Amino acid sequence: MVLLDLSAEESVGYIVDEGRSTEFYFASDRKRYPPKFEYLTVRSEEFVGDKLEPVDVLAQVQRISTLSLALRRDLDIEAIHRIKEAGIDDVKTWGVARVLGYISPASKGGKPRVLLPRRAVIPGQPIYVAPDHFLKRFYEYPASEALYIGNLITRPKVPAHITINGFRRHLAILAQTGAGKSYLTGVLIEELMAHGATILIVDPHADYVLLNQTADGGKHEFSDRVTVFQNPESTSRYSQKDIGKVESYTVKLADVPFDELCSICGIGKGYTNIQDALQKALDRLKKQGIVYLVEDIEDALKSIVQDEELERKTRQSAQSAIKYVRKLRRLRVFSRSGVPIENILQPCQTSVIDLSGLESQSTDYIVSRLLNDSFTAVASKSFDYPVFLVVEEAHNFIPAGEERNRSLPVIRRIAGEGRKFGIFLIVISQRPGKIHADTLSQCNSQIVLKITNPSDQTAIANSSERLSEELTNDLPGLNVGEAVIVGEVTRSPVMIKVRTRRTREGGADIDVVSRLRKARKAAGIDRQLAKDRRQQTRMKGRFSEV
Repeated sequence: MVLLDLSAEESVGYIVDEGRSTEFYFASDRKRYPPKFEYLTVRSEEFVGDKLEPVDVLAQVQRISTLSLALRRDLDIEAIHRIKEAGIDDVKTWGVARVLGYISPASKGGKPRVLLPRRAVIPGQPIYVAPDHFLKRFYEYPASEALYIGNLITRPKVPAHITINGFRRHLAILAQTGAGKSYLTGVLIEELMAHGATILIVDPHADYVLLNQTADGGKHEFSDRVTVFQNPESTSRYSQKDIGKVESYTVKLADVPFDELCSICGIGKGYTNIQDALQKALDRLKKQGIVYLVEDIEDALKSIVQDEELERKTRQSAQSAIKYVRKLRRLRVFSRSGVPIENILQPCQTSVIDLSGLESQSTDYIVSRLLNDSFTAVASKSFDYPVFLVVEEAHNFIPAGEERNRSLPVIRRIAGEGRKFGIFLIVISQRPGKIHADTLSQCNSQIVLKITNPSDQTAIANSSERLSEELTNDLPGLNVGEAVIVGEVTRSPVMIKVRTRRTREGGADIDVVSRLRKARKAAGIDRQLAKDRRQQTRMKGRFSEV
């Protein structure tokens, strides 16, 4: 057992009152007390095999308080002043620390593990500020599985890693708008690309279409392994020149199964006559060798309506089918040729599905089709490598409540069964309260940035047994780019500051000031505004003289 050398260290307090295996109270000097989120160590004892051995337990300060019995709230200011002058204010400092675990020695042929204590720490034991090298050991992983995503909030020199093995139980990245969730996801994608992962990104707002570039717009080392797929109807905020490698994504209408086609058109199972008419129209097109579009199906139905040799009932059903088939036009995703899933799922490739500018019906259908094809490819082993599926704006695709769409069933299936086949889900949302609760609870790891909405905090707490009430209460106080990580991807709950991205961010907020400056210049009013400002300054000076 390797223990810390505490002989040269100075204690910052002592355990007092009740000590537990999960937390302890401590008293500290009023001038040297450890701040909230600081890491502490305390010497304890645990059974290693059948022998009781000393261990260094790591804990984190979750609450710090100061108290004075002399300086009561009911005292007037003069009494307080006299107490202070007499030096009898009697201020005490105490805190509560959450136990994170201890490093267990490696078993024969194995590697060290972080375990939770089974025994309580003892009151009277001194506590120490944990040294950086101990924290590095506690949170490090072997290079083959480590993803470097940031540094400890209170220790900028200590890197924070998560393990790629934790993704086998799915991951949720949750934060309010502007807290940095897309930026963090970009960091995560960079790390996964470095490990050779196959990544599929559902991107409703073109936040990830610039992943092939460095932060300053240069060529990224993995740029050749990033492909952006766009539907022809997409109105991305970036041009193909900005993005680079762009391919069209469409669905071959002739490949859509008949049941799915009826479902899209809204032809229910009870409408057998209308289904028969539609099937007859498709058979005619196939017989003619036509790789059909929506208008071809409509023309085939019209030819059935006009065919005097057919029964009146068949012709009427074909007429009714036309109005249903017109619904296909709203999706604007169909063409005479489609993109096979083999083009999207390739070893070590990152495929970004840019859905920006498309209507919700179109995005919902594309996502459902794409994910069904991906799940089938992985489950059937026609693609025999792990796939990391990133779903941005997840609340739109797996909504809570009674609302249903086409994406929900397949994403729920991936959440429930995907890990058995090697397809791992990463859901991202600024409204966790609007995500389907069962699906969110399947994400056994969570990275949570700043969230102030109470209903969203409740949804997160309900979905994770590992996010304590204290950590939940800390979420509103996080700064932009700070996060709490819990679950299978980390050895113990950890609070981090996200590292700087190496790739270019597509979803950053616009610089309003520079845009307004550009607008003034374009309108030719810069000089007039500057003249008005100088005049206002002179007027203020005159008023101040008066």
